[in-house]
Amino acid sequence: MAKEVLRVREFRGRAFIAYPRGAVIGSLLIFLLPSRAWCQFSPEEVSQIHRALADRIEALTILGGDYGIAAAYFRSTAKFAFGESTSATFNITKFGGNGDIGVPEPVGSLPLGWQPSLQGNMGWLDSTQNVHGSLLEGDSTHVKSYGIEFGGGARFWVDNHLSFSPTFTGLYGHMSETYTANSAFMRENFEQAVELGLVNWTVDTWTLISGVDFQYVYTWDRTIITLHSNPVYYHTESFKSSNAHLNVNGDSSTWFNILDIDIPLGAQLFGHELRTGGYYRWTGLYGDLRTGLNVSTLNEIHGRLVLDYLNQLWKLQWIGIGGSYLWGTNITGWTVGVDVVFRF
Repeated sequence: MAKEVLRVREFRGRAFIAYPRGAVIGSLLIFLLPSRAWCQFSPEEVSQIHRALADRIEALTILGGDYGIAAAYFRSTAKFAFGESTSATFNITKFGGNGDIGVPEPVGSLPLGWQPSLQGNMGWLDSTQNVHGSLLEGDSTHVKSYGIEFGGGARFWVDNHLSFSPTFTGLYGHMSETYTANSAFMRENFEQAVELGLVNWTVDTWTLISGVDFQYVYTWDRTIITLHSNPVYYHTESFKSSNAHLNVNGDSSTWFNILDIDIPLGAQLFGHELRTGGYYRWTGLYGDLRTGLNVSTLNEIHGRLVLDYLNQLWKLQWIGIGGSYLWGTNITGWTVGVDVVFRF
């Protein structure tokens, strides 16, 4: 059994649907607004807000649409330039997977084996933020987005334990913002804010994603320990926007490091063996992703309890429940959901 797991790295598509709770990064419009009317803005100031919004759109597109970052409910404690107090809900739901197909084949006369890899994801993001104790007291902004991601590459095996997998992926994203103006300031200047593309906007984007997943697999008795290190690069551009002045063109990157442990318990439930385990993941965020979220690192501890269906029900490997707690720079969150793995 252990030898098969090491040598036959089949497709493992993980479906994880999150039911989160918490808050998110404040609207960049809120903390960039000085205490004066829109008509007094210089072109440089409007351009500054557009650049900040572009960073935010890029960051939320990656956060909500890319498979690599966990779906969860977050609470942010980030402080912004003008110190406005905000409260928000931030809900991310994802359904996706990545993994390798079939049995490794030789690469010519080289001492390597290879097999194709696939990755895909569908993600949804929903955030409502309220403003307190500032010029915009009582205002709120609602951001919604969805993304579709698909791509792949190949995994190359150096031996039975060590491998690396370069991948290329494309991500389409659609995001919209609806601003509710209750403050006297925004009621007076709302139409100009819309005309400038600072509120009530929609944007469609595409993102090219490349990365290399370095993996080491070790078995101890029937326990499987897997180490991953995965640097990922993102380039995002908008191709459609509700305002000609609001455009996205930026670069981001992440670096994932994961320790995953899979432990068979030897106990049966409904005729299937129980397995437990989980992972610790450290993620570094860089570029516009770090700027747009005001988050530089994110940690995740995940636990699961599943029933083993390998070779018993179509391509299903296991199904069960899992949950994570996440924390990092200016942010915390948690998630609970269904944990499913397929093997092809």
